[in-house]
Amino acid sequence: MNVRMQFHYAPGATPLDPDEAAGLVPTHITTQNDLNAWEQANILQGDRWANRQKKHSLLDEGFTRTLHKKMFDQTWQWAGTFRKTNKNIGVDWPQISVKLKNLLDNTRYQIENQVFDPDEIVVRFHHQLVWIHAFPNGNGRHARLMADLLAMRLGQPRMSWGGSALVLTSVGTVRDQYLLALRAADQGQFEALIRFARS
Repeated sequence: MNVRMQFHYAPGATPLDPDEAAGLVPTHITTQNDLNAWEQANILQGDRWANRQKKHSLLDEGFTRTLHKKMFDQTWQWAGTFRKTNKNIGVDWPQISVKLKNLLDNTRYQIENQVFDPDEIVVRFHHQLVWIHAFPNGNGRHARLMADLLAMRLGQPRMSWGGSALVLTSVGTVRDQYLLALRAADQGQFEALIRFARS
């Protein structure tokens, strides 16, 4: 007998629609805490995979999708697949590929022309990836890992994201600081997000 999972969303989280929620891979999970722990273990597998991809370009759609798949493939059937519905955040879903290509191209240009210092390039990339919100869920965690990988490719240490690494899924001060910094970046003010990313 399958027990239906009840999803509880932290403020600022992206709710799943019923079809997306039905894509939960492990059938034994019935609580949000169990789901969070399962996802975190899956994300760590994705992180280990990503750190072995030294020769692959990060700034292409294939890598972006594959990383999401590696981070969530044991959790969600739709891992690595762009969303097909609009959410409470993000571009209209038919625009995802175009907006992502623009972001990847712009980031390459910023790196090649040293438009900003490395931390600002990384944080701007992260912010825009969150704003696009390419996937049904896991976008913040995916964007933080993408940013960490980009930082390392630019010769910088990984970001610390308020000392909470890739989690930031629960309610609390660290998550609130992150969301406030993202909202400031929405207005073109990146200083708080840079500080948070390095705190």
